[in-house]
Parts: sequence; C-alpha cells; structure tokens
Amino acid sequence: RNKDFQEVTLEKDGETVLRFAAAYGFRNIQNMVLKLKKGKFLYHFVEVLACPGGCLNGKGQAQTEDGKPDKALLTQMEEMYAAIPVRLPETNVHVQKMYQDWLEGVDSKKVQETLHTKYSAVNQTASNLDIKW
Repeated sequence: RNKDFQEVTLEKDGETVLRFAAAYGFRNIQNMVLKLKKGKFLYHFVEVLACPGGCLNGKGQAQTEDGKPDKALLTQMEEMYAAIPVRLPETNVHVQKMYQDWLEGVDSKKVQETLHTKYSAVNQTASNLDIKW
C-alpha cells in the first residue's frame, strides 16, 4: 500500500492460507489498531515497528562517516540483494541432508514435533497497561 505498510499472502493451491503485514510508523500502527477494533483486520501475523521505514532505516542503516544516511550505498546494497536468485529451501542439498540425517525423513514424527507448531487462542484479560487508541 505504501513503503511503510506492506502485505504478503501465503497461498496453497490457489487458496490464501495466511496473510502477513508489516506496519512501520505510528500512523500505520494506529490505522491497523483501528481496523482490528472494527473487526476488519485480515492478517494472521503482523510486524510492527514504531520507526517510519522500519527501525533499520534509522541509526542501524548504512551511513557515511559523519553519521548521515548513505543513499548510494543503500541503493547498491538493495541491488545486490535483489540480484540473489530465489531458491526453494527443499532444493538445497544441505536442507535435504538435514531432513535425512537429523529429522529422519521429510514426513517423520520428528519433523512434526520439531518444525510444526500448534497455536491456540489466548484469553485476554484487561489490565491498566492496555493502550487506548
């Protein structure tokens, strides 16, 4: 939607399984909380950072020696990351070896116990720490 609010979906067989969002900056966080209160919140997982552009665009970002953001270096870094080919993890020989040697096969009980998580609803209790938006 904008550089400080991004959405991603995980689809399987053409059906959306999970919806993710990343909200950076207080305005986007406030909008997200308002949608949540109205019951119009579509996401399963959300990353929230108070800093516009995400906190990494703050002091943790590539800088010149005098502490100013280095846009040329940032552009160069983004180009390098974009040039890295995307590969499925299951095509990696090291991942395949891990499944065989450590996890006892792809469909083993150990895979289910180690890599899969079950979530259950948490009963929310009101406290004086609740934020009122």
